[in-house]
Amino acid sequence: MEHLVEKTIRKEKIFSGKVVQLYVEDVQLPNGKTSKREVIKHPGAVAIIPITKEGKLVLVRQYRKALERVLVEIPAGKLEKGEEPLATAHRELEEETGYRARSLCHIASFYTSPGFADELIHLYVAEGLTKIENAASLDEDEFVDILEVTLEEALEMFEKREIYDAKTAYALQYLQLRRAMGEEHA
Repeated sequence: MEHLVEKTIRKEKIFSGKVVQLYVEDVQLPNGKTSKREVIKHPGAVAIIPITKEGKLVLVRQYRKALERVLVEIPAGKLEKGEEPLATAHRELEEETGYRARSLCHIASFYTSPGFADELIHLYVAEGLTKIENAASLDEDEFVDILEVTLEEALEMFEKREIYDAKTAYALQYLQLRRAMGEEHA
């Protein structure tokens, strides 16, 4: 596979923000020619599929500035420096939904956009949910509505493009597969 590797010749940081850093890299291609790559560095994130004892999914509705629209998604959030994904999942579940989970099971980790970003999302299923009286609050720049829906209702939201992001689509596919295999959660 070495014949596919691009070697970095030069790397320049163009932007450093609160969440991402943008680099422009000069690379030597496998055929010896050179090219430029724009690369976004991201600390990584978690996404959670919270399932209530009634078998409903806990979702969040929020505005996404990059898309200039409101989406319905599974709860998610970025890893803080030095934080383990499991700890992030517990924190984000509580902050975004007001629930605490008895168990969090890691399902998969996947890259969101490997053509230009290194963001890795760790996906968990959260079960044994308990509503918390004084839950940790959202970040000051975060505003969400909480929804509890059946898988069928979530799939309808997907059809209507209310659910329109990859991590939530992945989660719905996972739940459908588990149902088809007779291994439903909750």
